[in-house]
Amino acid sequence: MRFGIFSVVDHYPHELKRSTRQFYDELLEQVELADELGFDSFWIAEHHFHEYGAIPRPPIWMAAAAQRTKRIRLGSAVVVLPFDHPLRVAEDYAMVDIMTNGRLLLGVGSGYLAHEFAGFNVPPAEKRERFDESLDIILRAWTGDRFSFRGKHYTVDDVALNVVPIQKPHPPVHIAVLRNDAAQFVGKKKQSLMMIPYATTESIDELHGVVRNFRSAFVESGAKEEDARAVFGLHTYASESVEQARFECKEAMDLYVRTRLYAKQRPFEELIDQDLMAVGDEAEIIRVARRYEQQGFTDFLAITNFGGLQHDRVINSMERIARFVMPAFSKKETGEALSPQF
Repeated sequence: MRFGIFSVVDHYPHELKRSTRQFYDELLEQVELADELGFDSFWIAEHHFHEYGAIPRPPIWMAAAAQRTKRIRLGSAVVVLPFDHPLRVAEDYAMVDIMTNGRLLLGVGSGYLAHEFAGFNVPPAEKRERFDESLDIILRAWTGDRFSFRGKHYTVDDVALNVVPIQKPHPPVHIAVLRNDAAQFVGKKKQSLMMIPYATTESIDELHGVVRNFRSAFVESGAKEEDARAVFGLHTYASESVEQARFECKEAMDLYVRTRLYAKQRPFEELIDQDLMAVGDEAEIIRVARRYEQQGFTDFLAITNFGGLQHDRVINSMERIARFVMPAFSKKETGEALSPQF
């Protein structure tokens, strides 16, 4: 299993003494450290019109991160396709792939926050159709060929991009789902699956069937099973002991849960008991990670920056994960060859 870092970029400017500029700088320090520590990827979310998320256009921040890193892949988690013209999305992220020398991972979704649909004046009932049309246009535009497209929501007339991604045939695409039964939809599109169990799942034991259904649809659509990536994001905090870790991150997680929009608010203790968070020393983090590996997941995205958690604690947690947890899943530990990069 590969390990990455994911930030929802939840900000809280009215509750915390942290400016948006300071937050951006902290994130840049974290992605630079993640690169040095050997994490596979670093992902940031896109959010609009609310302090829940501080980055409305991820490619701008990703361009800055590209200049601070050398190896780590940079991911969007996720680009909300119904909110922008697909040709703009294709151009922006082609530039990111070029600036990172082929390190882009594109996470996409159809959106779920009511105030964002209202802000962009996009009817939520149209989101699935807009998503499908948009993704089709992006992938066709990324070939560099001149093409036309006639859809219900988007029309393209004889267009060819002047910038195209380095990665061929295109950068890896991950489709996010907020319902477990949507996993098959992702498999049918022959793209990778992305999910946050906190938002979709009562018990992680049900996820084995979700991943199995995704993989079955992926293979039935004509793709190779070894190309199927099942990625999950999990709030994660590592410290010297289980007790210390819980003490140090509980206040931050309580703030995250209290302010999270349109979602069930679960108590900290319930999230711990259900393994919908990974909090503790290295042995505890490894135990939880193994449970998700057993469900069939291939990529663990540790949400290490949440609820305004102090920057130094985020850094310390990342370092402990890299030093003590990641080696337990390495080639040396398992005796198996690692799969190639995406």
